[in-house]
Amino acid sequence: MEDFRERKRRGERITALTAYDYPTARLLDESGIDIILVGDSLGMVVLGYSDTTQVTFEEMLHHTRAVARGVKRALLVADLSIGTYDTPAAAVKSAQRLLAAGAQAVKLEGGLSHAAQIEAIVREKIPLMAHIGMLPQSVREEGGYKVKGRSAAEAERLLADAAAVEKAGAFSVVLEIVAPETARQITAGIGIPTIGIGSGNDCDGQILVTHDLIGLYPWFTPKFVSPEAQVAEEIRRAARIFAERTRDSSRRGSSSG
Repeated sequence: MEDFRERKRRGERITALTAYDYPTARLLDESGIDIILVGDSLGMVVLGYSDTTQVTFEEMLHHTRAVARGVKRALLVADLSIGTYDTPAAAVKSAQRLLAAGAQAVKLEGGLSHAAQIEAIVREKIPLMAHIGMLPQSVREEGGYKVKGRSAAEAERLLADAAAVEKAGAFSVVLEIVAPETARQITAGIGIPTIGIGSGNDCDGQILVTHDLIGLYPWFTPKFVSPEAQVAEEIRRAARIFAERTRDSSRRGSSSG
């Protein structure tokens, strides 16, 4: 994990994308992505849930196993799903199960409020990625996905969160939907890399949900994402061609009879 601190010092940007299945994981790994995350975002883009709070730990383990079969070189991180790290002891047990499923590191949401859980996990020599800013597992309490760190008070709290997770032993921290100026201050103020998602360009790296990047979930695209492909439309096109070809051959067979 020290390599990531070193990359921050050298100014080398870190790339991260999500994967939830073997072929996607293998393709991302072969593409040279630094970090592959089995995110609980699979709840929406794979399982059709309304948010991440419905994702079970068994589902996280299942998808982690699938992704692990496709990853050879990237760092494989898996999310601790909601309710699996309420106490330090529970956090350690859950993290150990994710490692047994093939993860090399784990991620949890929360800053200062979860420093004890982070410390407990790191004490067991399990690498941990922190996550502050907008916390998807708290979306119901928050009433939606809102930009964090706009006010001076919020920015101060996020700076304290970032310092806390670094002190607790996290090797990096995701900043989700954080006001760009606050994200810049956090990045400059800590020694571990910041991995931004919807938090401006001044973070040490960037992460996206792969389905957003490639246009595989067309029913909703975050405002901060510019898809690099339109895979959903290609799937529709291929399916239409298959259906038309199949129906045409059936009609030809009937007329020839």
